[in-house]
Amino acid sequence: MSRPAKIGAAAALSQLEGWAAVSEKDAIGKTFRFADFNAAFGFMTRVALMADKLDHHPEWFNVYNRVEVVLTTHDADGVSDLDVTMARFMDSVAG
Repeated sequence: MSRPAKIGAAAALSQLEGWAAVSEKDAIGKTFRFADFNAAFGFMTRVALMADKLDHHPEWFNVYNRVEVVLTTHDADGVSDLDVTMARFMDSVAG
């Protein structure tokens, strides 16, 4: 499998809404809030299935109805198109 090309956080953010640069590394992040834990966990489950299909897994943290996400492509040492694809998918399933 070829290594994904790094595009950088700024290029990714120009294609996304509601995402922000993460300090101290080339990454993008977003906090998702849901009605309750069940909705947050359902979101994480849908994202996990897509992550396995893309072989691209997010860094995330969950407390009750909040899911904090950081996306970066470790193989590229920064943000790649895979992160944009994953961010768009997350936005679509978060509703």
